[in-house]
Amino acid sequence: MTSREDVARLAEVSPSVVSYVLNKGPRPVAPATRERVLAAVRELGYRPKSAARALRLSHTMTLGLVVPDLANPYFAELATALEDHAWAAGYTLLVGNSAGSAEREARYIQTFLDRQVDGLLLTPADRGQPWHARLARTGVPSVAVDREVRAASISHVLVDNVRGAHQATEHLLRHGRRRIGCIAGQLGLQPTTDRVTGWRTALEAAGLRAGSGSGGRTGWQARPTAAPLLHGSYGRLEGYRAALALLAHDSSVDALFVTSDEQAAGVLRAAHELGIRIPDDLAVVSFDGTTGSAYSTPTLSTMRQPVEQLARTAMVRLSGLMRDPDLPPGRDVLPVDLLARGSCGCPVPEGAPPSPPGEPAAVGVSQMA
Repeated sequence: MTSREDVARLAEVSPSVVSYVLNKGPRPVAPATRERVLAAVRELGYRPKSAARALRLSHTMTLGLVVPDLANPYFAELATALEDHAWAAGYTLLVGNSAGSAEREARYIQTFLDRQVDGLLLTPADRGQPWHARLARTGVPSVAVDREVRAASISHVLVDNVRGAHQATEHLLRHGRRRIGCIAGQLGLQPTTDRVTGWRTALEAAGLRAGSGSGGRTGWQARPTAAPLLHGSYGRLEGYRAALALLAHDSSVDALFVTSDEQAAGVLRAAHELGIRIPDDLAVVSFDGTTGSAYSTPTLSTMRQPVEQLARTAMVRLSGLMRDPDLPPGRDVLPVDLLARGSCGCPVPEGAPPSPPGEPAAVGVSQMA
């Protein structure tokens, strides 16, 4: 897709001058320079985002949101926070659940475009994303939240998955755990890749080996001395099945980093069935910080994603793009924080309420048992 920068290079002017010519201000441009810019526009077939947007009938005061799994409490909490911020800004948020299907995701996006939404918020299901070129041509302002979109023209609001997973694994190491396995999400998803990277780098920094692959000839058999790794979907059933398989394979595992709270719920069930005591025999730290993580037994230690800040930042980005579609894409990477609770061996006062969303974690590394 031709950009304003491409026009500027061909016309040998700055991108700002291209904007002045196309928007007829706010600064005057010499006639010869103006003609050079217009010639470059014609040669390249450039169509400003603002011009594409002007073809739409009017502001509909609606936004579209596509998420991969509304049954997952994390995405439900994220969608609720985004809806609250959209409503506060005067917009109605239309929500589509792709259920992990690239085809369904593309159809929802097209439906929202047909309804002429003023902007889109996207959490893609996978890396396929066959819709990104079509979306770029429409000029509809878009922001990717939580997961990467291949298109460089889309703004991103993400969390630091690598650092968060690294901190989770370091915390387990500080508890004296030395064989820390990993139950991870789907292969190929950016959060999965980053969280596994964080787990691996923390182990390697401690002089330990981390597994690769997902069991079998590419994983456990290839690196039998490495901490085991299993991939599956971000769900309770997959977490349960993965924990049964991993713990049956390697009874020496004394801790697990689990890449989502939903998977961790399945891990807790599997450990109970196997007679494994948490945290005495097996310490567990997961990722997401959903409200339900405070109500398991024991309470789940987890890296909390800043859902409220994610939603607020995404809406700020989208609002800016809706005001000025020619703004360059932005990228925000937000930190996560550790909620250290009972599943890793940290003390939690009996009957303590969960930390409210948006507040810093109340329990830190200094309070480890």
